[in-house]
Amino acid sequence: MQQPQGFHKGSLNTICKLGKVIYGLKQAPRVWFQKFTVNLLWLGFQHAQLDHSLFIFTSRTTVIYILIYVDDIIITSNSSVAIQNLVHTLHQSFPLKDMGKLHYFLGIEVNYDNVGGIHLSQTRYLIDILYKLNMSNAKSIKTPMVPSSKLINDGTAICQDPSLYRSIIGALQYLTITRPGIAYTINKLSQLMHRPLKVHWKATKRLLRYLKGTSQHGLHYKKSTDIDIFSYCDSDWASDQEDMRSTSGNCVYLGFNIVSWMAKKQRVVSRSSIEAEFKSLASLVAEIQFI
Repeated sequence: MQQPQGFHKGSLNTICKLGKVIYGLKQAPRVWFQKFTVNLLWLGFQHAQLDHSLFIFTSRTTVIYILIYVDDIIITSNSSVAIQNLVHTLHQSFPLKDMGKLHYFLGIEVNYDNVGGIHLSQTRYLIDILYKLNMSNAKSIKTPMVPSSKLINDGTAICQDPSLYRSIIGALQYLTITRPGIAYTINKLSQLMHRPLKVHWKATKRLLRYLKGTSQHGLHYKKSTDIDIFSYCDSDWASDQEDMRSTSGNCVYLGFNIVSWMAKKQRVVSRSSIEAEFKSLASLVAEIQFI
């Protein structure tokens, strides 16, 4: 914090009258992040080009990653000693509280196995969504959507609460962080938020019933030195009956671990299923080049 203009050093008996509490101001997180960034850059860290909140330190034997969200910080490294030294150094400039091994961060639960692997899930986050809709005791089903379902304007009435529909779809979009299997369904339901109908709300509740029965599912990452890239892609053909555009889907594995997945409507109409498949392949190639 800095003194405002008009304050003269040497006035020992003069203080500033605080007009508004500084905590909770929009500028406070930004100022804190700037100060923290300066300290990390001074320690030799570099900003990641693709994520402004990610900092990377590399040397001959040590690699350290720091991920920041407001005042929550994740630190990981190939050296536990390097982590301890870094925390000690940062603690000299900032009041830090070491929470120990990572188990929960931004709605994502982290569990560890006995062979160095980790399991990421959002069970607690999903339970909160189901509780909000009074679906905690809903009967589960085996599929996220009806096979060959056409979510079009079938003349049924508008959804009773369009704002609730948009809110739930937005919450479920965040759930795809650990649930690639629902990406296609979420992609379809997200295209209907401008004017959701009752049939669309029914499809959303079906997805929630599927998630209710698979709430423990997530991503499992194995400890491995295999860095070969394996990728898969697919596409439907003219699944949207209103604009006749197709939807592409792909996933990329680094060794045995999935690192990227996507379900996205194609920008233009495909004149054949083969053309739709090639567009999906082109999208996958671009993703691999990015990785």
